[in-house]
Parts: sequence; structure tokens; C-alpha cells
Amino acid sequence: MTTLSLGSSTTRRAVLHYAEMWIAMGLGMAVLGPLVRLGFDAAGWSAVLDRTDWRAMIMATEMALPMAAWMRFRRHSRRSVLEMTVWMYVPFAVLLVPYWAGVISGGALMGIGHGLMGVAMAVVVYRHRHDHH
Repeated sequence: MTTLSLGSSTTRRAVLHYAEMWIAMGLGMAVLGPLVRLGFDAAGWSAVLDRTDWRAMIMATEMALPMAAWMRFRRHSRRSVLEMTVWMYVPFAVLLVPYWAGVISGGALMGIGHGLMGVAMAVVVYRHRHDHH
């Protein structure tokens, strides 16, 4: 059995990496979000952003791009970046099915999707905790 010591340097680096990714994702939403809205408005596609399913996937992209760039800056492999990025989208993709079936609301899609994204990312960080520089 593996124990997790919050005082270990490996754990501290993994937690720091996780926090850095969330900061990059927040900055992505803050910077890319308005640019995406402007672009969709300019193209005459602003109605797309009224659809929660599309908005969820667009928001995941706004978060994934800067997170991936930060991971590459921190010298993570392309494979690691791809794995993390995939796990950012999976919760939303899975939740689209009950959303489209009318089982969950748009708010639930966004809220649960973000929560599960955080959990999925934490699992990936934990699995690769010895890879953080």
C-alpha cells in the first residue's frame, strides 16, 4: 500500500502542479472566453454560446489550451499533456448523454462536469506524481 505524506517533496510538487494548472485554466477562461465570444459574435454564431452543451465543450477548450501550454512550459511530455487534456473533456462528454436525455439540467452539466474534471485531473496528477519538476 502506498501512503501519501503531505510533507513529502513529491507530494508538494504534485499539489503545486495541480494548483498551477487550475490557475492557467482560470486565466484561459478569463482571457480566451471574451475573445471566443467576440469571434462568435463577429462570425454571426453567437447563438452557439446559448447552448449549454456547446458552451461546456468550448469552455473546456478555453481551459485546456493554456493548461497544456503550461504543462509543456514545465517540460511535460506531449503524451502527458494529451492524457491530462483528454481527462478534462471526458466528464463533460459523459454528462452530455444524460443532459441530452433531459435527465440533468444545464447547470448540473456544468457544475458536475467541473467537479469531475477536478477529480479526474487530480487522479492523473497523483498517478504521475513522480514526474513533476
